[in-house]
Amino acid sequence: MAERADARRNRERLLAAATAAFTAATGPVSLEAIARDAGVGIGTLYRHFPTREALVEAVFCTELAEVAASAGELLREHPPVCALRRWMDRYASFVAAKRGMAESLHAMFSSGAVQPSQTRDAVLGAVTTLLTAGAQDGSLRSDVDPDDVVSSLLGIFLASRSTEQAGRLLDLLVDGLVAQR
Repeated sequence: MAERADARRNRERLLAAATAAFTAATGPVSLEAIARDAGVGIGTLYRHFPTREALVEAVFCTELAEVAASAGELLREHPPVCALRRWMDRYASFVAAKRGMAESLHAMFSSGAVQPSQTRDAVLGAVTTLLTAGAQDGSLRSDVDPDDVVSSLLGIFLASRSTEQAGRLLDLLVDGLVAQR
């Protein structure tokens, strides 16, 4: 049976509000605040997401799919080097949103609801798409292992002390990937 249009809109608003709340969070996120920000009651939130973990899993999986798909979208709009750098910013936003969900994500990974390899595979696929496009047009090096780029990204996000520093480090990483002409 197809989901009603209003139920689908409510779910989308809840996911958007939860993503925003988890991204901005410096501590625990209130489910009541997420429902209020989405313009729905707490009962509606619980009908869509019976537990905090169910909401976190839905946000995580939705965002991961969007991050992975954005590589192709960016390549349609920008040259590969620009698309790669913009994708890195998109991925940085994805990682930042996960900080507010750390405890729930840990529980999801521990329970096996989501496998860390799913995340890495999705990110690796996006990076491979971007690097391949750049190697084909000669703008990016063809001798780079996409897994090395993913590891570098994770290191940047873990080691950065600020968004500004992460941006500078991402610029350095891209500079190292540009093909010498």
